[in-house]
Amino acid sequence: MKRFALSIALAAFAFGLFIQGAVAAKWTSGMNEGKPEFKSMGPLAFGPDGVLFVADSKAAAITAIATGDTKPAANAKQLKVEAINQKIAALLGTAADQILINDLAINPISHSAYLAVSRGRGADAVPALIRVKADGQPEVVLLDKVKFSRADLPNPPADAMVGQGNRQNNPRLEAITDIGYLDGRLFIAGLSNEEFASTLRAIPFPFKAVAGGTSVEIYHGSHGRFETAAPIRTFTTFKIGKEDHLLAAYTCTPLVQFPISELKPGAKIKGKTIAELGNRNRPLDMIVYEKDGKTYLLMANNSRGVMKITTEQIDKADSITAPVPDKKGLAYETIASWTGVDQLDRFDANHVIVLRRAEGGSLNLESLPLP
Repeated sequence: MKRFALSIALAAFAFGLFIQGAVAAKWTSGMNEGKPEFKSMGPLAFGPDGVLFVADSKAAAITAIATGDTKPAANAKQLKVEAINQKIAALLGTAADQILINDLAINPISHSAYLAVSRGRGADAVPALIRVKADGQPEVVLLDKVKFSRADLPNPPADAMVGQGNRQNNPRLEAITDIGYLDGRLFIAGLSNEEFASTLRAIPFPFKAVAGGTSVEIYHGSHGRFETAAPIRTFTTFKIGKEDHLLAAYTCTPLVQFPISELKPGAKIKGKTIAELGNRNRPLDMIVYEKDGKTYLLMANNSRGVMKITTEQIDKADSITAPVPDKKGLAYETIASWTGVDQLDRFDANHVIVLRRAEGGSLNLESLPLP
């Protein structure tokens, strides 16, 4: 009987490994093995089974990397790494003022922090992917031989300086402004070369053919007009009623909802502006979380701190279609003690990881309890 029970247990274990391997193979199906090429590294997002999506705005492409970082964290420790920019600079053989940390993403399986970094500034900057494990020490993620796949975006904006004087900019750098994964699709916000330049894309993963994006229009209450060229700065996915939506934040700071069901190639849609959160402000990063039975948005901003935004009655929110002097719509509170936050991501059910500016120009990576 014991031998029979042992055989059953071993068979179940083997079957579990088989199923796990089959699931992992599904997500890496069609991937190449080798060294992916990057012109830049910007927004990051994790998908299933340790797959990390890396946005390359300069190349107008998304690369999916099978990190292999799939060992579940056991009692993951809270992080606090002071002067993370100085540690990364030393790792890359440069000075702290010669690196930029462009984005932060937490692996939901291992709880390791991944950072998209630029070594150097300007046209000659070299991208690097950095991982920070539980001990707080950063390491370069070696990409010489990894499984990866790439999706090139059709109709990206021109890679050239436009405008005059101090208003010159390169629209290609905003080809991808944020990304997020949900239920087998990668959502991408940014600009295209279409007449309605502001674009949302929904790309099935694993990557195959990439169709055109959805052109989006919003009413910007602070500016008092409809806009089709302003890029989404950050977004998160959110269920309103029984339907999945993207909640997107723009500069100066409208919050707009888009039904995911309407994101179809070649379509032109109009979002519903449900809040104006204050002008002269640029949203930086946003997550959604639950606490005490209620759901909130948490949004970092460059001039208005970190906002905790209520989602109560969001399904009944009025559409803003007329000029707004400063604020209107969903209520929020500013988390006064969370100063200098540039980026944030969920760490676990009760904590968030933030990248925040400290005195002297250093950047700290630390976990904080969700407010």
